[in-house]
Amino acid sequence: MAFTGKATYSAGTTLPELAEDVSDLIGIVSPYETPLLDALGDPMREATSTHHEWLEDELLPNRDAINDDTFTDPDVDTDFVVDHGSRFRGGDQIQVEGSEELMLVTDIDNNTLTVIRGYASTTAEDLADNQVINILGNAALEGANKPSARFTNRVRCSNYTQIFTAAVEVSGTDMAASKLGLADEMDYQKQERLRELIRDLENTVINSGQPVSSPEGSGSIRRSMKGIIQHLSTNVFHTSDSGFPTGNDLDEAKINYVLRQIWENSNGNVDLIVVGGFQKRKINTFSADSRTYGANDTTFTDMISIYESDFGVCRIVTTRWMPQDAVLLLDSSRISVPPLAGRSFHFKPLASSGDYECGELIGEYTLEIKNEAAHGLIRDLTTS
Repeated sequence: MAFTGKATYSAGTTLPELAEDVSDLIGIVSPYETPLLDALGDPMREATSTHHEWLEDELLPNRDAINDDTFTDPDVDTDFVVDHGSRFRGGDQIQVEGSEELMLVTDIDNNTLTVIRGYASTTAEDLADNQVINILGNAALEGANKPSARFTNRVRCSNYTQIFTAAVEVSGTDMAASKLGLADEMDYQKQERLRELIRDLENTVINSGQPVSSPEGSGSIRRSMKGIIQHLSTNVFHTSDSGFPTGNDLDEAKINYVLRQIWENSNGNVDLIVVGGFQKRKINTFSADSRTYGANDTTFTDMISIYESDFGVCRIVTTRWMPQDAVLLLDSSRISVPPLAGRSFHFKPLASSGDYECGELIGEYTLEIKNEAAHGLIRDLTTS
């Protein structure tokens, strides 16, 4: 080639003697990770209806509470009212939480118990309204007839499926033209939209709610699933709640308080603590005061990935889609995100009416969360 005298810095990329210098990789900075869905894993089965149901049951309760504030003398007060008299039988040994006194139930009249105070040579103690009563067990009489049968009713719980869709449309020219960083524009658009839909699925699983009326949906009402946060009611704690550890910052006292409440109220095995970025940094500070390093250590580690307590070993899952003031404590064995049968994410080609190719990415999923008392939620934590 003839000498031109031009330096390369004076030549533009449009000149024929210089080729374009463009990487073959396309960088994506938008977050699309789904750490909670990854932790839960694929569901064991599919949903077979837009109204997905499952059964739950529980054992007969062995706890109740006093509903009486008329006590005078512990040696005289042998009758008192409880919240649920049907939970007791004659012959039950009972004990008020925090008390050393044992009592024996001799009669039940609706919600009024008649008891022997100071049973088994224990000392009668003062009783108070709202004290928790533990039913230790029943002592049957030898040769007695069978007691009245008692049972619990199975409960049908449910959630609705939600449809996730995204359209893809690429012109004929765009399909034919050579591209940098990709071989097929249609395939590339499918991948991008699929990432968005899976991201939205995780966000929905955590935060979504259902319409108040007609949750089954209609031509004018969109059907949506109820997310994890909306499902929980038993173990939901706010930093202002009475008895909850003081302060608005997340600390071990709050985590252990909720883990203990779940342990006491259910046989749930919490194994996931789900947080956003700010609360994850708070968890990392749990061990800050006891962290030590050797003289030759050159790596500073400030991260807690697993929290082990008396009530379970919990993996810490950090997701962008958690409310920043909240912490979820979950038993992952009781949670799944099943698709409607044949409706997991897929691409459906659509007829084109012009010089373009088009289609739609479709998926229909629901959340199955069994035994909501096996999970917990903390709200109103500080976020700055």
